[in-house]
Amino acid sequence: MRDFVVVGLSHRTAPVEVRERLAVAPDRLEEELREIAAHGRFDEALLISTCNRVELYATSANPIEAAQTAKEALAGRLAGSAGDDVLYLARGADVIRHVFRVASSLDSLVVGEPQILGQVKEAFDAAKGAGTVGTLLGRCFTQAFATAKRVRNETGIAEGTVSVSSIACELAKKIFGNLEGRRTLLLGAGEMGESAARSLRQTGTQLHVVNRSEERAQKLANACGGRAVPYERLTTELADADVVIASTASPNFILTPKLMKGVVRTRRHRPLFIIDIAVPRDVDPRVGNMDNVFVYDVDDLQQVAEENLSVRAREAAQAENIIEEELESFLSWRRSLELAPTIVALRRRFAQVAEEEVQRALPRLEGVSPSDRAVLEAMGRSLVNKLLHQPMTQLKAGASEPDGAQLIDAVRRLFALSAEEHSADEPSTDSPKEGTVTQLSTAAATGSTGESK
Repeated sequence: MRDFVVVGLSHRTAPVEVRERLAVAPDRLEEELREIAAHGRFDEALLISTCNRVELYATSANPIEAAQTAKEALAGRLAGSAGDDVLYLARGADVIRHVFRVASSLDSLVVGEPQILGQVKEAFDAAKGAGTVGTLLGRCFTQAFATAKRVRNETGIAEGTVSVSSIACELAKKIFGNLEGRRTLLLGAGEMGESAARSLRQTGTQLHVVNRSEERAQKLANACGGRAVPYERLTTELADADVVIASTASPNFILTPKLMKGVVRTRRHRPLFIIDIAVPRDVDPRVGNMDNVFVYDVDDLQQVAEENLSVRAREAAQAENIIEEELESFLSWRRSLELAPTIVALRRRFAQVAEEEVQRALPRLEGVSPSDRAVLEAMGRSLVNKLLHQPMTQLKAGASEPDGAQLIDAVRRLFALSAEEHSADEPSTDSPKEGTVTQLSTAAATGSTGESK
């Protein structure tokens, strides 16, 4: 029977310098998934990459082997950084629960943040575009979206500060006490930059926006009462800023020790606080070793996020109850999906045995007329029906119970029903062929995405 697997890492298991090595830009998700489909031992596959997690979800007829192979491949890309220690692996119902929690932002750095749901939907669309989503992952993620909607509508988990960008602004206010009159440089005008700008708008800070696309910088500055500055003036802006919030989609460091050396000299010992919320990071960590330069990355926001979570702990508990309700609903659907083909296969197996015995007996009987033959065949069918009546009744009743999957599996094992006879949950025709997982693409990350990004 095909089952779910997930292999990945997150902010809970790996620091940002490790996560960024696996990060995949949104526009490369389909390409990555096509490579997985070409080489992977998976029926279906979906890849999520945010600033706080990189996770490969899949279904396979051999989930243990497939998951372990995928884990080894990911660990290989993390050579030298204890990859095997930071990667987690789960199967079965634990994967479904995890999907629902991720989509509902219960596993995010900032619990309750809304951006992750959009990112999971983008990952789902990419998987559909790559042709790697079939019956099981399709139903799983569709229900995850509905679960996330329930959590947001039925709980107050989204109240308060609910994004990495707004947490970054909270940190900036903690540093200075008050940002009014302070000069804040926003480096990057993407989704994360826009979120940060909205949070900064209410602080009274002097907001300057620098982005490689001057048009996007101007549009964001106009919307948030800031000022757009040409990218060529980056060093000048760095020399005048009090706080820098960096959130570009660059795959490489933008603020390097070489660039910052002249900036530090110009500032004449004035402290500069840099909050880097991009993954891959925009700021070379060595910049934090320079005099009067203080660098915070996305992992440093954890303490502020935890303070924010404590306010919503009760709402999070209610959300977990919703997750469990939706999980049981999904598992019930899965059991119903498995029941019908199992019954068909079991009847087919018994009917086959009865037919074989009738055919074996006929040559030993002399003068069997067509009517006698029909009687023997009818008797065989009647025996099959009577022998299976009680087992079928119990199987149908037990399949709706929480341990119904184990009951169905036991029946398949007891009567040696092959995988070919249990085919109702086969993936759609556009799902990938089976093969061997060798790796996710060896290409380095070419952009930045992330939860709350």
